[in-house]
Amino acid sequence: MSWANPEWLYALIGLPLLLVIYYWRLFSLKSGAMIYSGLADFTSFRSNWRIWLLRFNPLLVVASLAFIVVAMARPQLENQTIEKKTEGIDIMLVLDISTSMKAEDLKPNRFDAAKAVAIDFVNRRVSDRIGLAIFARKSFTVVPPTLDYDLVKKLIREVEMGVVEDGTAIGMGLATAVNRLKDSRSESKVIILLTDGQNNAGEIDPVTAADLAASFEIKVYTIGAGTRGMAPYPVYDDVFGKRYQNIEVDIDEKMLTDVARKTGGAYYRATNTTRLKEIYNRIDALEKTEIDELIYTDYEDLYPHYLLTGLVLMVLAFILDRTLVRLELA
Repeated sequence: MSWANPEWLYALIGLPLLLVIYYWRLFSLKSGAMIYSGLADFTSFRSNWRIWLLRFNPLLVVASLAFIVVAMARPQLENQTIEKKTEGIDIMLVLDISTSMKAEDLKPNRFDAAKAVAIDFVNRRVSDRIGLAIFARKSFTVVPPTLDYDLVKKLIREVEMGVVEDGTAIGMGLATAVNRLKDSRSESKVIILLTDGQNNAGEIDPVTAADLAASFEIKVYTIGAGTRGMAPYPVYDDVFGKRYQNIEVDIDEKMLTDVARKTGGAYYRATNTTRLKEIYNRIDALEKTEIDELIYTDYEDLYPHYLLTGLVLMVLAFILDRTLVRLELA
């Protein structure tokens, strides 16, 4: 509730003062005296109901004034209608599932860290269609762009290494994502590609795939996942079980930078899990869905209800004063 003329509410402060003045005058009146031999004859007398009405009537008057003052302040019920119009972004996440993603320079390893951060990214999006493609020696779409975020997150969790022959076909992974977005009518189309190596397989070169993305106005963000130098890589054998050996981290940063630059995107290097989260947060901030919000407000005046109540109480008080409880004050 809001008030069109809230200054009138200050008048309510004076109403209790009217009651104090009235009752002070009422109880300060001097009454006459009569001499009786005893009070026994008065014990059965009941209090005159007119006296109670006399004391009640000023309360009625003050209540009526209170309602009228509130009516003068014009209480209003504010009704708002909010209309939101969103223009979603189409996003394809492209994930490297080659066995080198088992390296544990990101915790718990590159592969699991990439999946966890991707799921967190999906959780923060609104009104965007999101899809997933994976690649090793070959590439394929796990889920095309969709608003079913629960499905996308479920499939990200279920992605495993070894479903395709090992290798790193970055160009094929990018081309697969471009194929899913090329017919999109969305204002903005984005690919986020994460890899930890160099392109060593596939029929399409990454830079050629980037040119294809640019022709369809698809922006590509590339992420190189891996520390600099050497990274611990788990090895299993029947004699020693799980052990680690250091492998060289060899990410083709120049190629990933060129791919991103050709499409208006950016390249980022994630040397640890914290840095990977920061990169996705940065991309999330850069690629925000625009929401146009129109607010329509109308006001419903409530003062007629208060005014009518106040007038009814005022008339009732006047009738009582002029009929049942009429009393001249000296």
